[in-house]
Amino acid sequence: MTPEPIDIDWTRIDTVFLDMDGTLLDLHFDNHFWLEHMPRRYAEARGIPVATARAELHARYHDLAGTIEWYCLDHWSRELGFDVALLKREVEHLIAVHPRVVEFLELLGARGRRRVLVTNAHQRALALKLERTRLAGHFEHIICAHDLGAVKETPGFWSRVQTIEPFDPTRTLFVDDNPQVLRAAHDYGFGWLLAVGAPDSRAAPRRVEGFATITDFGQLIPGLDAAQSTGSISSGLGD
Repeated sequence: MTPEPIDIDWTRIDTVFLDMDGTLLDLHFDNHFWLEHMPRRYAEARGIPVATARAELHARYHDLAGTIEWYCLDHWSRELGFDVALLKREVEHLIAVHPRVVEFLELLGARGRRRVLVTNAHQRALALKLERTRLAGHFEHIICAHDLGAVKETPGFWSRVQTIEPFDPTRTLFVDDNPQVLRAAHDYGFGWLLAVGAPDSRAAPRRVEGFATITDFGQLIPGLDAAQSTGSISSGLGD
């Protein structure tokens, strides 16, 4: 069944901020890496059962959830004793773009909306995924939380974004799969927020309480396609 279109007044939106993992990209890659591949490699390195490695790593993940260290590949490389970014390349074939994302991004550009990728992913993870997906050319600006020293869940994050990407939150749409991130954006005053209800293609869709939810970017295309262009947009990739 095709999901129902989402009604958005595109005349009131100038900029679209988009998360990467779980939003534009299938979260299956990250879930598989951290929950399956990493425990196997860690077990091999330590000479312990995979179940033991998985339990130990899950406890470490839980302790750092929502912090910049959780997203930092350098942190995990130091903690675990091997190059985590290099390990990601062992399963990079699983990196995939969600359906109709490219079509949506191209249409945003055609309709003159500024497209900004805002991700908590570490710089090396971001580079790998952009290399694999070739999505970089679809954005006017790419913002990595590690360059700002704070993640999207953190109070004050969006004020830091304002210093490198000035925007009117009341005229900005932000799409993310993380409810905690969306709540922080709501507190900052974003006028338009959408949750992604199917971040991992291998898991059942979910409803994100308190936010309008999409399961496919195709739900946004009919309304955007009918919207008028806002004029030309300038690239911020070199900002």
